[in-house]
Amino acid sequence: MKTVPFAAASAPAVVAGMMRINEKDDAEIRALYDAARGAGIDFFDHADIYGGRMHACEERFAGALQLSAAERDEIALQTKCGIVPAEGAYDFSYEHIMRQVDDSLAALRTDRIDVLLLHRPDALVEPEEVARAFDELEAAGKVRAFGVSNHTPRQIDLLRTAVSQPFVANQLQLSLTHASMIAGPIAANREATEQSITRDGGGILEYCRTNGITIQAWSPMQAGGGLGPFVGNAAYPELNAALDRIAAAHGSTPTGIAVAWITRHPAQMQVVMGTTTPERLVAAADGSDVQLSRAEWYELYRAAGHLLP
Repeated sequence: MKTVPFAAASAPAVVAGMMRINEKDDAEIRALYDAARGAGIDFFDHADIYGGRMHACEERFAGALQLSAAERDEIALQTKCGIVPAEGAYDFSYEHIMRQVDDSLAALRTDRIDVLLLHRPDALVEPEEVARAFDELEAAGKVRAFGVSNHTPRQIDLLRTAVSQPFVANQLQLSLTHASMIAGPIAANREATEQSITRDGGGILEYCRTNGITIQAWSPMQAGGGLGPFVGNAAYPELNAALDRIAAAHGSTPTGIAVAWITRHPAQMQVVMGTTTPERLVAAADGSDVQLSRAEWYELYRAAGHLLP
């Protein structure tokens, strides 16, 4: 399957998101993992809050798979910290980051995290505390690379005033129907259009491209507004007609084409698939290899309801 530049190396264009595995039994988790590996996905995304209690999905992943040391070396484990559900708060303090990393290491039964992301922006962040935590985690070999999630350009710049490590990823919501980071700039200078309103702090996609930060698209199949997935959704007839026709032309699936729309973008983004259905994960991986034409990409863009002035 397609790979994209990531840090100083490369990574698969599709990431297996583990946020929903808590309700699955060991055999189902193993089947999902095996499907991912068989499709060329060796990158698994976690967060300390996934599963309804802290570290629940990380524990389920490790407990169900019982990875050997050799198998662990074959994959990349990414996790996130910074959200504190019990307090209704965010926390990027030195103490919180260090504690959560240690707890994630224990839950995942591993000696290192390949990528650590700061989950959502902490309004009370002190960049020097983040830098101190990152320096100690890197020096101890507990974390190999660092990034953020749901951060704007200026929030990243603020962290960079103290943090010396490069930010390798920014995980952001992106799908055909939730594409303001792409659609907004296209409608720039159109005062009367809702689409032209800046919602990402100002050019986050271009900022990440300029600074070598890989965008990881989360909820790539979600319509937003509580409507659920857009594939096969009667609320999106024009989009689904286009997905079906283009999928047939490429010998793919609507899910695959929805992924291909993201991976066709020259920003070379990763797509984080949160599905627990092995077949959908394989379809997504296969879709990353589909190279949409410019005409097909823009047809899907328009069919999803975005303005092309």
